[in-house]
Amino acid sequence: VQLQASGGGLVPAGVSLRLSCVASGRTNSNYVLGWFRQAPGKEREFVAAITFSGRTTRYANSLKGRFTISRDNAENAFYLQVNSLKPEDTAIYYCAVESRSGFSYYYESDKYDYWGQGTLVTVSS
Repeated sequence: VQLQASGGGLVPAGVSLRLSCVASGRTNSNYVLGWFRQAPGKEREFVAAITFSGRTTRYANSLKGRFTISRDNAENAFYLQVNSLKPEDTAIYYCAVESRSGFSYYYESDKYDYWGQGTLVTVSS
């Protein structure tokens, strides 16, 4: 599975962005689709995850309400909608796919098998 993330950019605080991740290669209905981010000088952190079916989603507690993850299996893509961006949201956002461990480990980055290259979001104050 190859993943291509896009949609980042330099934006002022308060606006919204939709990040996209397009997958190529074989996919499986057991896959978990996730977004992580890494801010400058910080460790990578979990943002959101969704089951392949789209029926179940999870978010980092600190980000609930402003972030929405979704997927479009027909397009082999999943998305992260981010509203009311803040300067502290500045980070490289990575999409990832977990194929072996199930949804119980949706928040653990080391459980994810495939990663996109990341898309940089910079929020100015």
